[in-house]
Formats: sequence, C-alpha cells, structure tokens
Amino acid sequence: MMINKTVLGISAGVLAGALWGLVFLVPQLIRGFTPMQLSAGRYIAYGIVAAILIARSWHSIAAKLSAKEWRALVWLSLTGNIIYYILLAAAVQTGGVAMAALVIGLLPVVVTLVASRDDGAVSFRQLIPSLILSSAGLICISWKTLSATGTGSLSSLLYAIGALISWTVYAVENSRWLAQLKNITSHEWSLLTGLVTGAQALLLLIPAFCIGPSTHSATDWMHFSVVVTGIALFCSILGNALWNYASRMLPLTLVGQMIVFETLFAATYGFLWEKRWPTLAEYSAMGLLIAGVILCASVHSTKK
Repeated sequence: MMINKTVLGISAGVLAGALWGLVFLVPQLIRGFTPMQLSAGRYIAYGIVAAILIARSWHSIAAKLSAKEWRALVWLSLTGNIIYYILLAAAVQTGGVAMAALVIGLLPVVVTLVASRDDGAVSFRQLIPSLILSSAGLICISWKTLSATGTGSLSSLLYAIGALISWTVYAVENSRWLAQLKNITSHEWSLLTGLVTGAQALLLLIPAFCIGPSTHSATDWMHFSVVVTGIALFCSILGNALWNYASRMLPLTLVGQMIVFETLFAATYGFLWEKRWPTLAEYSAMGLLIAGVILCASVHSTKK
C-alpha cells in the first residue's frame, strides 16, 4: 500500500510539474502586459472557474472550515499565487526564462532542506546524495546560458529570489495543512484556494488595469483573455489539484523533490518555443535532475 501511494503521489507530482511549466511561457505568449496584469488576469479567471465548480457543494464545504482554515487559505493564496506569480513574471520579463528557471529550479533543494527538520522525516544525511544530483543538474542546465549572457540584472535576480522564497513558504505550509485536514479533499482545498485567490486578485484590478495608458488593441485583449483563462484551468485548477493530491500521498521531503519537474518541463517547453534540440549539457542536466528525484524516492521507499 505504501509503495502504491508513493507511485500515485509521484505520478501526480510529475503531471502537476508538466502543467506548471507552462506558466514560464505566458510572459512570452502575451508580451506587453505587466506582471501585475498577468497575475490579476490569471487569478481572477482562476477564482471564477473555482466559484463555478464549487457552487453546488459550497454550503457543505464551508461548514467544515473554521476561521483558522480561512486565515490559512488567505495566506497560502497570497504567497503561492498572487505574490509568487507577480515576482516570477517580473523575473522572466527582466532577466529571461533562463534566469528565472535557474533560481526557481532551486525549489526542490530548498523545500527538502526545510522539510528535513520535520518530525519523522528522512534524515538530512540520507538526502545528501539526491540533493547533490539535483543541485548539479540545476547548475548544468543553466551554465551555458549564464556563461553567454552573464548573471542578468540585479532586479531580475531579486525578483526570482523573492519568487523562490514565496513559493517555498507556500509549498511547506500547504503540505502541512493538507496533512492536518481530514474532512476536506485535495480538490476541494484547491478550489477554496482559487476562490480566495480570485478575491485577492480583484484588489489588483485598479492598479493593474486602470492606472497608466492602455496601448492594447481589442485583439490583444482577446488573446490575453484566452491565455489567462487557459492557464487558470490547466495550471491553477488541474495543476493545483494534482499537487495537493501529491502533497497528501508523499512526505514533505519527497514532495519537495517533485517540484523539479516544473523546471524540466519549463525547459522542454522553452526548447520547443525556440525550435531547437537541447545541448549535451542540457541533456546531462535533465538526467541529473531525474536521477536526484529517483534516488530521493528510493530513500523514502526503504524508510522503515
């Protein structure tokens, strides 16, 4: 049973990473829109879709929540969605996908290090080999780009580091909350997060869309609406539901490793967008990252 739970959890984590990797392309797909506009548009759409899906069971779900859970949802929505995506979009627009992917790609290492302090977690010593492989893969996948373009502007680096911190807080706290909740499913928690995130995104409407001149055509706005709605459906609704399922099936130290698949898929989508094959260094990097996750999974499967 434990092995089956691990396999199901890892599968859900991989699929979530495949969907989340798409968000790195959004600033390229709808150029000319600010990070705040991208965040507001995506999460208002997320909130609308979540509200539609949760409407029929709203009263029964809301009755299960106390003020403590609602405060947690507000905090998780802010750190894992609103703040994170504003900072990520800013990092991509000012420093490019490579810089953002490099820093955000450190999430598996950071989350796993934080989680190793939890009671009953796999010891840090056992995690060292997988962490070394993951770190080597991240260095390898970005080495060529950093050598060619430098480290990027200070602002883009700070944006990316801020996004890294914001999502680390979300990943750790969300996993711990899911472990405590017994009468709320992973999908329901995802929809509740979307509902709260959508409400928060409404506060961004005036500063995002009403301040400053608008230079976008009707076609630009239609394209914007289609992209943010698609991201809300696939990355936010489906991706978050898969991630919450993985968070319930796996220990936090292993969940941290699952985030590596977002980096892998983001890189793959980048290669497709640039219409090229990965270099030898990039192939090696992806192999190291996958090996790190497999090694981490094997440590957990043998833990008594």
